[in-house]
Amino acid sequence: MSNTNVNIFVIEDEIIIAQDIAKKVEKLGYHAMGISGNSEKAVEFLSFNTPDLILCDIRIKGSMDGIEVMEIIQKKKRMPFIFLTSLSDRYTLDKAKILMPYGYILKPFSENDLLSSIEMALYRFENEIKHFDLDHEKINGIAVEPLSPKEFEMLGALTKGLNNKQLSEQFFVSINTIKFHLKNLFQKLEVNSRTEAIHKVIEAK
Repeated sequence: MSNTNVNIFVIEDEIIIAQDIAKKVEKLGYHAMGISGNSEKAVEFLSFNTPDLILCDIRIKGSMDGIEVMEIIQKKKRMPFIFLTSLSDRYTLDKAKILMPYGYILKPFSENDLLSSIEMALYRFENEIKHFDLDHEKINGIAVEPLSPKEFEMLGALTKGLNNKQLSEQFFVSINTIKFHLKNLFQKLEVNSRTEAIHKVIEAK
């Protein structure tokens, strides 16, 4: 997955800081898909959208802090997330580490700090999903129609991070044929992208 295809969502209640983080994300070549500074709005957004990575402040506006927001979201769908915070006390660290975040960056931080943390988080998550053993029966249980053997095989290839060109080479068909199969696969899983398909597979395990 190239940087430009990586969607990152920012949860930060200081709008100037949130915009600065989003600018850093864009400058590093990723796509900042949105900003939220309120816990309830963040939960609502993430319930219907699936970014590739979440950058979450711990102290935010609303009835929940960032740790509680991520706890709720992780029960709904598994997404990698990094905590961005000025809090480094033992209580906060102990509370945060229970969720096993993919990073913990203390403010203020540099672009290099952000870049290395994002890349490590994405790499870790990518390697985790590569080791999933897909169960055809379970996948069919979450699909509106049963997946064909070829579609199931292609779904497995998606979890390995293969792009259309690599899929074309692996299955010995044209890229247009790959796109056709992916379209059918996404329709059966009721998703709109590779990222959503992978997260739906994770939820089914």
